[in-house]
Amino acid sequence: MHPALLLIAHGSRQPEANADLHHVAAALRQRGYEIVEAAYLELAEPDIVTGAMRCVEKGAKRVILVPYFLSAGVHVNRDLTSVRTLIAERCPNVEFRLAEPLGRHPALLEAVMDRVRSADQAQ
Repeated sequence: MHPALLLIAHGSRQPEANADLHHVAAALRQRGYEIVEAAYLELAEPDIVTGAMRCVEKGAKRVILVPYFLSAGVHVNRDLTSVRTLIAERCPNVEFRLAEPLGRHPALLEAVMDRVRSADQAQ
């Protein structure tokens, strides 16, 4: 069985900016991940703790926290690490793992190049 996925973005007051994370969550569900929740560090709901509790309520025994961030700055290194500890203490029978941010993943370079090609070919 796949682990649950908790996708975490910074959050925005503009709903359309938050829609990208929900798009990714839906795509991951289509790829076979049964439990996928979107959560936000600030400025949008649900917050990370609420998203994690939703995963647990749906039966998750292992939850991967997936930072939808480009780099391992303060939010990933301090904030997400702290919240991972907090939710792990609240749910000692559930394993919570924090994934790396997106930043240096080779597929991200391909995505950037695709955007460059699209912009270069635009009229």
